[in-house]
Amino acid sequence: MTTAEIQSMSTTERLRTMEDLWQALCNGTDEVKSPNWHEQLLNERRERIESGEADFISIDELKEKYGK
Repeated sequence: MTTAEIQSMSTTERLRTMEDLWQALCNGTDEVKSPNWHEQLLNERRERIESGEADFISIDELKEKYGK
């Protein structure tokens, strides 16, 4: 499917296609492995949360801070 074909689809058709692609990716084999640094970063974040060192902000605070 080309970009032009996708652009000619209705929003509903594009959303359905995205859902189908996502479902296919979720049910596929683990062809793409996460890099080792992903696990390391997640472990570091988990440790910060468990030790009480992590700071959390709301979505609204995030939007205000970064102007999105």
